[in-house]
Amino acid sequence: MSIASREKKSPREIAEKIARDITPILIKEASVTVAGPGFINFSLHKDAWRNKLRDILVQREKYGQGLHRVKKKIQVEFVSANPTGPLHVGHARGAAVGDSLAAILSACGHAVEREYYINDAGLQMETLGKSVYSRYLEHFGKDVAYEQHYYQGDYVRTIAEDIARAEGDRLLKIPEKEAIAYFSSHAGSIILDSIKKDLADFGVSFNGWFSEQGLYDNGDVDRAIAEYKEKKLIYEADGALWFDTTDYGDDKDRVVVKSDGEKTYFASDIAYHKNKYDRGFDTVINVWGADHHGYVVRMKAAAKAMGRHDGDLELILVQLVNLMRGGKPVSMSTRAGTYVTLREVLDEVGKDAMRYFMLMRSYDAHLDFDLELAKKKTQDNPVFYVQYAHARIASILRQAKEGGCDIVKLEDANLSLLDLPEEMAIVKKLTQFPEVVSEAGEFLEPHRITFFVFDIASLFHSYYNRNRVVSEDEHLSRARLALVVAVMIVIKNALTMLGISAPEKM
Repeated sequence: MSIASREKKSPREIAEKIARDITPILIKEASVTVAGPGFINFSLHKDAWRNKLRDILVQREKYGQGLHRVKKKIQVEFVSANPTGPLHVGHARGAAVGDSLAAILSACGHAVEREYYINDAGLQMETLGKSVYSRYLEHFGKDVAYEQHYYQGDYVRTIAEDIARAEGDRLLKIPEKEAIAYFSSHAGSIILDSIKKDLADFGVSFNGWFSEQGLYDNGDVDRAIAEYKEKKLIYEADGALWFDTTDYGDDKDRVVVKSDGEKTYFASDIAYHKNKYDRGFDTVINVWGADHHGYVVRMKAAAKAMGRHDGDLELILVQLVNLMRGGKPVSMSTRAGTYVTLREVLDEVGKDAMRYFMLMRSYDAHLDFDLELAKKKTQDNPVFYVQYAHARIASILRQAKEGGCDIVKLEDANLSLLDLPEEMAIVKKLTQFPEVVSEAGEFLEPHRITFFVFDIASLFHSYYNRNRVVSEDEHLSRARLALVVAVMIVIKNALTMLGISAPEKM
C-alpha cells in the first residue's frame, strides 16, 4: 500500500503481483492469497508444521537454542548477599531468577558467567564480629549488653559456641579490637560456607565468587578513584569526594569518599563494575532485591561515565516473596531472627517446587508462595502438573515398547496422520519454543519459559485425556508417539533452563 502512489497502481494490483511472484517459492509450504484492498495472507500447509515436528525430534536437547545471531560475553551477578546471616526466601527468588536467566542466555548462544559478589567489607562485617564476640563472652559467663543493632537469631549464638568449643577461652585474653576482627572473619567464612551449601542444594552454582574486601586489599578502589579524578569525573567538595553522576542522568552527584575519609559502598561498586568491564564483558546484568531501587540510576550513570552504552549494564530488581500457609502469612524464623530462610523452605518443599514457584511470576511483581500448594502431588500444583506431563509420556513410551511398538526413529513416522485440531495445536505451540527462549533472553524474563511450559503441559494433558496414543493402528501409534515425544523434549529443555528436573517416574 505504501508504494501504490509511487507505482501509480492500486494496492491490490501490487499485492496480486507480489502473490503471483512468491507463490512458486512457497508452494510446498504455504498458500498465498490477496484480500481486501491489498492484504497478502499466508496460510501454512499442515505438512509445513509437521516438518517442524521432525526438527524437534532430530535436534532433541538442542531444540530452542542458539537463535541470537549476535553473541555476547555476558556476566550475570546475583544473590550477592552479605555473609552476615543465612539466605532468606527473597534471596531464593533472586537466585532462581539469576540462575535461570544465565541458562536462558547460554541457550541463546551467549558466553555467560555467573558471579556472586561477596559483600565482606564495611560496617556490617564489623557488626557481625561484635555480635558473635558478645555471644562468645556470654558463653563464658561475662556480663555483656547485647546491642539492639547486633545480628539477631540463633545462628549467631551457634557460631559463638562452636568457636568456644574449638578455641576455648583463649580469645578472652586478646585485645577486643583484635578479637572482633577474628570473629568477623571467622564467622563470615562459616556463614559463606553455609550460603554456598544452601545454593548448591538449590541447584545454583557460580563461575566465580568475588570479594569486595579484595577490591580494597589490592588497591582497586583507590586506583578507580584516582583514575576518575584524573578524568574529572570525581571532584572534591565540602571535604568529600563526589562522583559526577548528574551529567549522566542522576538527580544528584554521589559521595564516594566521606569527609572523614571513609569510602562509601558506591566507591567499591564503581571499582567492581570497572573490574567487570576490564574483564571483557560486553553486558553486565545485576540481579538485586527491590530495596536497591535507589541505586539503579546512579549505577547506570557510573557505567555511562565509564564510556559504556545503554544496555551494557542491566539492573533487575526482584520483588518480595510472601510466604503463605493456608492463606495465612508464615511466621518468622527463630534461626534467622527476622525472616524465613531459604534452607527452611527448601527442606519443606524441595528444590523443584521452590524454583518453579519463584519463577512462576514476573520478578517485578510480588509473589505469594503457598507452601501447602507447593507440596501437593496433584494437578493443582503447577510444577507437579508440568513434571507429570513429562513422566506420563515416559510411561507411555515404556508401555509402547513393552507392547512391541516400534519407538525408534520416530522422525520417520508418517506424520500426515496427525490431523486432529488438537494435534496441530500442540505442534504449532511446540514450534514457538525457540522464539520464546529468544525473547526471554532478549527481555531478560525467565517467567516466559515457565508460562510456556505450563501451556504445553496443559495441551498435552487435554489431548491425552481424549485420545489414545498407542492403539492397534501401528502407523497412527508411531505418529502420535512422535508427537508426544516432541512434547517431552520441549518440556525437558524448558525445565532444564529453569533448573528443574524432568522426572520419568512420579
